[in-house]
Amino acid sequence: MKEIVRVAGGQGFWGDLLTAPVDQVRKGPIDYLMLDYLAEVTMSILQKQRARNPEMGYARDFVDLMREILPDCVEREIKVLSNAGGVNVEGCAAAIANVARELGMQGKVKIGVITGDDVLEQLDEWIANGVEINSMDDGTPLSSVRDRVQSANVYLGAAPLVEALDKGANIIVGGRLTDTGLTLAPLIHEFGWDFKDWDKISAGTIAGHIIECGAQSSGGNCQYDWQNIPDMANIGFPIVEASPDGSFVVTKHEGTGGRVNIQSIKEQLLYEMGDPHSYITPDVVADFTTIQLEDAGENRVRVHGIGGHPNTDSYKVSIAYFDGWKSVGTLVYSWPDALEKATAADRILRQRLENLGLKFDVILTEFVGANATHGHLATSSPPYEGGVAAASADGAVISQAITQDYPEVQLRVGVRGHDKASVERFTKEIAPLILTGPPGVTGFAGGRPKVEEIMAYFPALIPKKLIETKVDIVEA
Repeated sequence: MKEIVRVAGGQGFWGDLLTAPVDQVRKGPIDYLMLDYLAEVTMSILQKQRARNPEMGYARDFVDLMREILPDCVEREIKVLSNAGGVNVEGCAAAIANVARELGMQGKVKIGVITGDDVLEQLDEWIANGVEINSMDDGTPLSSVRDRVQSANVYLGAAPLVEALDKGANIIVGGRLTDTGLTLAPLIHEFGWDFKDWDKISAGTIAGHIIECGAQSSGGNCQYDWQNIPDMANIGFPIVEASPDGSFVVTKHEGTGGRVNIQSIKEQLLYEMGDPHSYITPDVVADFTTIQLEDAGENRVRVHGIGGHPNTDSYKVSIAYFDGWKSVGTLVYSWPDALEKATAADRILRQRLENLGLKFDVILTEFVGANATHGHLATSSPPYEGGVAAASADGAVISQAITQDYPEVQLRVGVRGHDKASVERFTKEIAPLILTGPPGVTGFAGGRPKVEEIMAYFPALIPKKLIETKVDIVEA
C-alpha cells in the first residue's frame, strides 16, 4: 500500500483552462489526474449534438488533451479518470483508442468504459410500472414534461470507477459520474477502503469536493485578499496528497501561481454545500461540520477528522427538458443621464412589445453598471423617478435612488416564452431604439439577438435497485 496517493484536479468544467491538465502532468509528481467536464446543462447540449450527429455527444476537448498528454501519462504511470463521455461514452472511448494507436501506443493503454448512467430510454417503462419520479424542487411529476425531455442521466458514484481501476484501466471514460467520485475512487482502489467505512469514504468525497472545481480552491475566484494572490496568469491547479487514514493535504505544484491556504479551501468547501451535516452523494452522506483544517506550510493545507454517515438508497437523476425560447438584447447608453436614458428605453421597448400583442412568460431588464449584480438588494422606491428600475420575473418594478450619474449603463433585456414567433419579433425591436429612443446609444455592433432554445432542469430521485452499471475494458 502506498503511503501517499496524489490526485490532481485538472478540469473544473468543460471549457476550463486548457493548459491546466498538461501542467498537472508535467510540472510535478502525481498518480492520478481527475477531469470533471459535466454540468447539468452540459448533458442536454451533448444530447442535442448527438441527435444531429450520432458520432458526437462527448467532450471533444478531452480527445485533444489525451493526444497531448497520453505519452506522458503512460511513461509516468499516471491514470486518468474523467466523465468526458457525456451521452456517448463508447464513442469517446473509441476516439481515445484511435489516439493511442496514432501515437503508436498499442498494448500500453487500457480504457475503462463505464455505462449505465443514461436512463433516457427507461423513463417510460418506469412511469408505466408506477415508479414515482417527481421533481426535487416542487414535487411535479415527470409525466408533466415527459414529452419534452431531452436527456436523463443518473449521478453514479465511485463504485464503477473502482471496478475499472481494479481491472487495470489507466484511462477511464464515463458519463454522469459524480465530481467527487473521480477523486474518491483512486483512494478506495489504492488503500483498499471498505465502501461502508463511512468516515474514510466521506474524507475521500470531501477531497474530491475540494478539487472538483479546479483552481477555485487554489486561488481562482477567491474573495479573500484576491488582489495579492500571486501570478494568476500561471495559476496552479489543486492536488490532494491522501493518506490511508483518510487525512489529506491540499497543495499545488511548486513554481505555479495562485495560492492554497485555509481561506481558499474554506471558500471552496462552501460551494454547493447545502446542509453542512448532510452533503449527500451516491457513496456517502458527508458531514462538513467535522472537517478540520490546519496550515501545513506554504501552499499546503492539511484536512482531517472527517466523519460521514451511510449513503441513501436513491440516485439523483439529472433530467433536462425543452421549455421554450429565449433571447437577450443589449444597448449601451452614455453620460450624461446614462441611467435615465436606459430606463426610458426600457419603458419604450416594453410599450412597443405590448402594442404588438407579443406573448412572453418573462421579460427581465437589467441595468448593467447600476444594478445587474446586486439586483433588488440595491433598490428602493419610487420607480423611475430619478432611480434605477428593473422588472422582476413577475413583471414587478424595482428601483434604486440615484446618488450619482453613471458614465455609461448597459440596458440588457431578456425575454422567454413558448411562443417562438413572439421571441423572434422581440429580436427585431431592439435596434429601432437606436434612432427612435433616447440619445447617446452605442454597443449594437453584434446585430440582432439570437433566439435560443431553453433547457429546463428537472432533478429527481431514482431507487438504486433500478440502475445497472457496466464496466468494459477497451485495449488500444
